[in-house]
Amino acid sequence: MPRIGDFAPDFEAVTTTGNLKFSEFNKGSWVVFFSHPADFTPVCTTEMSGFALEKDFFNKHNAKLIGLSIDSIHAHIAWVNAVNDKTGVLFEFPIIADIDMSVSKLYGMLQPGESETAAVRAVFIIDPIGKVRLVMYYPLNVGRNMEEIKRTLIALQVSDENKVAMPLNWQPGDKVIVPAPKTIEALAERKNSSLEMVDWYLAKKEL
Repeated sequence: MPRIGDFAPDFEAVTTTGNLKFSEFNKGSWVVFFSHPADFTPVCTTEMSGFALEKDFFNKHNAKLIGLSIDSIHAHIAWVNAVNDKTGVLFEFPIIADIDMSVSKLYGMLQPGESETAAVRAVFIIDPIGKVRLVMYYPLNVGRNMEEIKRTLIALQVSDENKVAMPLNWQPGDKVIVPAPKTIEALAERKNSSLEMVDWYLAKKEL
């Protein structure tokens, strides 16, 4: 199972948008890679529809979506078509047909204590150089929180750009945490700064 800070394992797969090599798909873009237990299931339909409806948000934040389940490409296409017919929502992002479970096992999405034949609801956020930056796991019976996925993607991007950290419940526009000083000189500079000081090691600022 890839851990935070690891490079995302590369693979080639058949998807609903054609054959895909992950390292090429990922190059230069953030990727939100998520698994779902099965096609034609109710919770999964709400989740996949939620991702599809957020297409503009993810495009704005240079993030590509890619889904996976242990189903055939024909099942995927039939499900995409059925959801589009019934709701008008089209899953335009690629969905991996992982019938042999190879990608699921590579990413630790198949967890036998939960199910030996269905992937759990995993989410990996992978940065443009291919490093895993965030991992979430949900059980089969609990849908994901889309707002949290969006929030953490923004937080990672803002943190990278500004070299800061985010406090509890941070939302875009909130103050951020500045790294603690590591020398006596830096400590003195901090005490004379305009930062919001909670203590010498905990200081906040607006971006």
